[in-house]
Amino acid sequence: VQLQASGGGLVQPGGSLRLSCVASGSIFSIAVMGWYRQVPGKQRELVAAITSGGSTNYADSVKGRFTISRDNAKNTVYLQMNSLKPEDTAVYFCNADLRTTLWRGSAYWGQGTLVTVSS
Repeated sequence: VQLQASGGGLVQPGGSLRLSCVASGSIFSIAVMGWYRQVPGKQRELVAAITSGGSTNYADSVKGRFTISRDNAKNTVYLQMNSLKPEDTAVYFCNADLRTTLWRGSAYWGQGTLVTVSS
């Protein structure tokens, strides 16, 4: 199983970016997909998560600015980030809580994509 994230880059404050993450391989089902972020010297933190049924959870710091969505048929999760602030600068990692068989499950991580918000 692999998670491939894309969409990071450099953006000015107030701008927007859209991150994507595709899960591939031998996948039976995916319960939760999410985005985390990490800056040097700090712990990785949850940004947003979404269940297969569409229930969402957001960090307080991104509520109203970020929107998480997913395409279950494509095993893909998206993060639309609007009104970006310099404090959103971080490496963003996608995560999937998935099962490879009915009886075997684990959490998987993508490789991380850098988002830099700066003028």
